[in-house]
Amino acid sequence: MEAPEGVIICFKMEGVHSGGKQPSEGEGNETLSETGNQPEVDGQNCPPQGKKEFVAPAVGMEFESYDDAYNYYNCYAKELGFRVRVKNSWFKRNSREKYGAVLCCSSQGFKRIKDVNRLRKETRTGCPAMVRLRLADSRRWRILEVTLEHNHILGTKIYKSFKKMGSGTKRKLQSSSDAEMRTIKLYRALVIDTGGNGNPISYSKDNRGFSDPPNHLNLRKGDAQAIYNYFCRMQLTNPNFFYLMDFNDEGSLRNVFWVDARSRAACGYFGDVVLIDNTYLSGKYEVPLVAFVGLNHHGQSALLGCGLLAGETKESYIWLFKAWLTCVSSQAPQTIITDRCKTLQCAIIEVFPRSLHHIGLSYIMKKVPEKLGGLSNYDGIRKALTKAIYETLKVIEFEAAWGFMIKRFGVGDHEWLQSLYEDRAQWAPVYLKDMYFAGMSAARPGETLTPFFDRYVHKQTPLKEFLDKYELALQKKHKEEALADIESRNSIPTLKTRCPFELQLSKIYTREMFKKFQYEVEEMYSCFNTTQLHIDGPIIIFLVKERVLGDGNRREIRDYEVLYNRSAAEVRCICSCFNFYGYLCRHALCVLNFNGVEEIPSKYILSRWKKDYKRLYVPDLGSNSINGTEEMKWFNQLYTSALQVVEEGVVSLDHYRLALQAFEESLNRVHDVEEKLK
Repeated sequence: MEAPEGVIICFKMEGVHSGGKQPSEGEGNETLSETGNQPEVDGQNCPPQGKKEFVAPAVGMEFESYDDAYNYYNCYAKELGFRVRVKNSWFKRNSREKYGAVLCCSSQGFKRIKDVNRLRKETRTGCPAMVRLRLADSRRWRILEVTLEHNHILGTKIYKSFKKMGSGTKRKLQSSSDAEMRTIKLYRALVIDTGGNGNPISYSKDNRGFSDPPNHLNLRKGDAQAIYNYFCRMQLTNPNFFYLMDFNDEGSLRNVFWVDARSRAACGYFGDVVLIDNTYLSGKYEVPLVAFVGLNHHGQSALLGCGLLAGETKESYIWLFKAWLTCVSSQAPQTIITDRCKTLQCAIIEVFPRSLHHIGLSYIMKKVPEKLGGLSNYDGIRKALTKAIYETLKVIEFEAAWGFMIKRFGVGDHEWLQSLYEDRAQWAPVYLKDMYFAGMSAARPGETLTPFFDRYVHKQTPLKEFLDKYELALQKKHKEEALADIESRNSIPTLKTRCPFELQLSKIYTREMFKKFQYEVEEMYSCFNTTQLHIDGPIIIFLVKERVLGDGNRREIRDYEVLYNRSAAEVRCICSCFNFYGYLCRHALCVLNFNGVEEIPSKYILSRWKKDYKRLYVPDLGSNSINGTEEMKWFNQLYTSALQVVEEGVVSLDHYRLALQAFEESLNRVHDVEEKLK
């Protein structure tokens, strides 16, 4: 799998399933690894205290290749002060492809009897330290067995070199030096909370230079270990868990990205419109978090990925976005919503050039008290600004309302309002009517884009506590979605009108999305006097009048223009409710009803709001994916299909038993195929 530039892919840990009986151990090829200049280490048979700068081998670790696994164990050995020997290797008969190996300490075993009288000093002690590796079904090398303890002193004085390297060995070591340095950088920086001088990494914000952008995560002592422990636990318990890490030239952890299995699947379902929430990073929270958030078929927020960034730099954002693209097979969102941040915008243009970028209106409205609260005519300015934003339907109306506000209150030189006006095409609803938002536009008064981890993360929440709250938040969200699924399938909505549109979607949509559409059906009765304004061939422009509640609870009448094309089954209202929220507005419904249409055209019934949307969803596995190997495509398709069975299987006990039986039968059949290929 090709990673974004500057990305180091960490090893993967999964449940361990050894594929059948292992070959017996024996004295295989004895290859001494080059140790270089190793530090002298104190202690008997355990890693030295205060020097634990490397992740110890563990059952379940996976590596992209045998060379990666060997380099890792060799670097680990150098760190502790022992040398590595290949004890056994196993190859397939026909292809001579290596599929198994045992790497051990060079002090493993004892001299053979015929060598006892040789003058060379005995160096073997029968040391039990070893790792057993095997090529797994995922085509990665997995650690199946580990012994960490040594029965001798660790350090370089014991391992004085007594054998010259051949030229071939030298070439091999030189060619693998880059990979070895990658391995050293990865494992040394991953876990350890010590810098180059052995002091804890506890960089305070006060110590950061104001001129230079941050080049590492602001970690407290123990934070890196907590991240590592969390990732290891998740990969053992959460299938398809994905993460990437980025390190600076000094080997310090700089940026992190991860996404759990459920969220990764949600990227396929709900990744068309994505909110990139940098509230916690820009707000200088203790946790420098950036979250990718979508909206599920119940209108609930769905997590699509998380990242920890060293700072608000273009480089960090670009790394994060490329990491997310790697996870979602290069399927960029149709629409991206963010806070008003120039750095973020530049990174989006570079990584997502075809996506439409929109500044979340709720972010702007949230800053109104802060930016304008000190003005003498604040209440009047706020009311005029709200009217210009939410009540204008045409660009000319917005421009006129904005100009009136500026002139009446004399705020033409206000810096924030000036910059806001310059960016109006990215946030004002009147300019965004052709964009698709799937309910995440927050284009009505009072609507907000709530952070996914709201009530879970506060300014002073430490990273360790966040990792625990992260799981709690996901569990709560998954439970809410599961309950909403059950309610939508098992309950029949109460109809409030005799309109055929209401009956039509009551059978299709999830309960929450149907309620939102049902409100539009009810409000059809506040509309009146549907008349034709203009006819151009098959296209007719209608005018729909609506009584709305205005200032001081007074009833006002507003005019809405609706385009209708009978031959193309197309209806478009000037309020653009469908693009903003994903369902037709009351004005469009009135025009359909006026023309005798009894069913909403299929193009206006979005699959993403249907009760069985996940069951109907088919992932796009196009050839343009950056990790588009055939095996990866197979994996993604199988995983998506299996997850659908899992979600259907928890509906009832009968569903569960049937799904479990189907999984067991499928696994047995796959094993039968595997046996035939041996």
